[in-house]
Amino acid sequence: MCIDVITLEKQDFDKSLAEEFASKMLQFLNDGMLSLMISIGYKTRLFDTMAELEPSTSQEIAQKTKLNERYVREWLGAMVTGKIINYDPSTEKYYLPKEHSAFLVRKAGLDNLAVFAQYISLMGNVEDKIVECFRNGGGLPYSEYPKFQLIQAEETARVFDNRLTEQILQLNPEISNRLRDGIEVLDVGCGRGHAINLMGKQYPRSKFSGCDISQEAITTAKEEAKKFGLTNVRFEVKDAILIEELGKFDLITAFDTIHDQAQPTKVLEAINRSLKNDGFFLMQDIAASSKVDKNIDSPLAPSLYTVSTMHCMSVSLAYSGEGLGTMWGKEMAIKKLSELGFKDIEVKNVEGDIMNYYYISRKS
Repeated sequence: MCIDVITLEKQDFDKSLAEEFASKMLQFLNDGMLSLMISIGYKTRLFDTMAELEPSTSQEIAQKTKLNERYVREWLGAMVTGKIINYDPSTEKYYLPKEHSAFLVRKAGLDNLAVFAQYISLMGNVEDKIVECFRNGGGLPYSEYPKFQLIQAEETARVFDNRLTEQILQLNPEISNRLRDGIEVLDVGCGRGHAINLMGKQYPRSKFSGCDISQEAITTAKEEAKKFGLTNVRFEVKDAILIEELGKFDLITAFDTIHDQAQPTKVLEAINRSLKNDGFFLMQDIAASSKVDKNIDSPLAPSLYTVSTMHCMSVSLAYSGEGLGTMWGKEMAIKKLSELGFKDIEVKNVEGDIMNYYYISRKS
């Protein structure tokens, strides 16, 4: 790329490095805009529909999706110039390659990456308010993110449906054996309860409880449990910090929720108190280091630091919390668990899951 660069007096100014960075900036801008269009393509099911179509005109695609042709055509322009969708000018037909649809459609399951694009517009909605937080401190409460839980539920359901009972709960054979025999289980920050309901279905001899501060989430969890015909699960609206069922549970789980807590230290203390002697704590959290230099080569680090700034850290600070943030990292997590009395701490990986670490520990 050739651009004019203002000459600076500093002798160490490298014009070639400046031009290289300018090219990267243009790519960042294009990628950011494309992420919005990918989100639209996902929400409107354009990707899902095109994955099943032969090469088609914009009018044919609009008719198939029951969408406005003019908007579809402009969206296709972004997809073609972004090299996501192929275009044949001689026939004016568009085609979504199978190699691309494998990461863009709902049927892709765990490989579906388009679902994450929805976070871009969600974070953009609060950008101006986050700017004010930079100036004045504080944070934004959950109420500023009305669709966050819905998107997160869709995202995590992919993982739970494909990996929870067959891989995650098998990371420690003793946990799965106990579940089969019948134990008391609590899921902290259960959201819409999908994990609890899947476990309840898989392990009918065990009893499962889920708590979350969202009434909407708990209502949805109960509806799914009823749909599954489950009698061994229960849900309640409760702040995780108020867990005080001393020594009741054989297993407590927390799926991607501890770093979101306003007071994670107190929540972990409550979890420890609520476990039976030698009970297990299974914590899923972001696969990251507490040290920024160790995250440089992580393919997801920029996105995760952004989500932390725009949501996870901010929500915690809104409630005068610790503000751990998404990227609190393995080192801090292990240190905090150890200080709070958890023992035999192991950090596990699940094959194909680059997003999460799985911490397994016992009550001391």
